[in-house]
Amino acid sequence: MRVASLRPEHHDCVRQIAKAAEQDLDLDAEVRRPWARLHVAVEPGGGVPVAFSLIWAVADEFHVINVATHPAHRRKGAASALLAQLLADAKAHTARLVLLEVRRTNRAAIKLYRRHGFSIIGVRRGYYADTGEDALEMLLALDPETGQPLPGQDEVALELG
Repeated sequence: MRVASLRPEHHDCVRQIAKAAEQDLDLDAEVRRPWARLHVAVEPGGGVPVAFSLIWAVADEFHVINVATHPAHRRKGAASALLAQLLADAKAHTARLVLLEVRRTNRAAIKLYRRHGFSIIGVRRGYYADTGEDALEMLLALDPETGQPLPGQDEVALELG
């Protein structure tokens, strides 16, 4: 999977991915934000994005706003490649923390984030306006000198089955 910074020719594909993944995204607003970082994942031999990530970089923290993969291209490594790029960017910018919220029922995403070193640190009750579903807050702390992930521990129990 190849990861690249978002370019204008990717905009329509990213909007289609967001719609297919049932994600709200105001791409025009995000592109204008100086703290927003947008990347796309493209399958080998392909030129069309199949996934995207939106990160806000503020001070020494990165906040994952959105990671979405087109449903027809899931489980092929796109989200993992985007997270690897995020961690490389966080290291390059000496970020101290990477934070995100994920739907409690999104087991695949929770497992993915855990594989990349994230821990569950809290629950935001009724966080998602569309369903009233809870969000799990996840955190990855980075060593300020090396940029390497630091070991974390869940502060909230969750059965992943």
